Amino acid sequence: MKKARAVTSIAFLVILFLQGKQAKEGSDDSRALIHGKEDALEVHCSRERSRVAWKIIEDYLTPFVEQAHYQIPIKCRLHHDNDIFRDQEEHKVHVDTNEWQCSYCKKSFYAEKFLDQHFDSRHYDLLNVNGSKCLADLCGALHCDHVTNTKLRKTKCNPAAVARNRHYCEGPSASRLHEFFLHQFCDAHTCSGKLKPFSRGGKKETSVLYLATAILTLMLLPIFYVIVFLHQREMRMRGQVLKRISPIGRKAKPS
Repeated sequence: MKKARAVTSIAFLVILFLQGKQAKEGSDDSRALIHGKEDALEVHCSRERSRVAWKIIEDYLTPFVEQAHYQIPIKCRLHHDNDIFRDQEEHKVHVDTNEWQCSYCKKSFYAEKFLDQHFDSRHYDLLNVNGSKCLADLCGALHCDHVTNTKLRKTKCNPAAVARNRHYCEGPSASRLHEFFLHQFCDAHTCSGKLKPFSRGGKKETSVLYLATAILTLMLLPIFYVIVFLHQREMRMRGQVLKRISPIGRKAKPS
């Protein structure tokens, strides 16, 4: 009896020890998670505006950079490695209209904003914070508000803000594409309203209407040729029949 009680007591103490150890590990994990989240919150950079800035670069600068066979140096603020969110953004998969997927862990979300929240809470350790800068800081120079229409077009122009954005936009003149960049982005920083951003154009995107028209044409073209072929064959057959009938008709006429 005493032996059974001793075994029971030992088992009870072992269980208490294991529970205490798990609780301690859980507490450590919680502190580590909170510490990680605090570190993530120290990144004061707008993901949405950084995304808009990158879209502008992709649409209105990259096509001309590629056309000129020029490589943007990594020291340049416009280089993709200098975007804090670039790695996370490249791990987004837009599966369908209402489905976004995280390619890190394969979880799916109803909207992009929920995937952004997932990145912030689960994959904050994958932010490219080493030497990278906030691309949203370039929004003033890159006309993000013009693209997103977040500000009314009839608002009064602020000369000081325009001058600041233009100065930030012009930057150093060492780049081979500096002259193009001035015309494409910087010249529009004026209160006159005469010049519009992206005067040199941008990426040529194929419209849905053009694709629909092209597909419809490809589908109808074979049908058109079949109709023409059948019509021509019918005309040839009629001609042959008339040739056979014509001599018989001439012989049947009285002299």
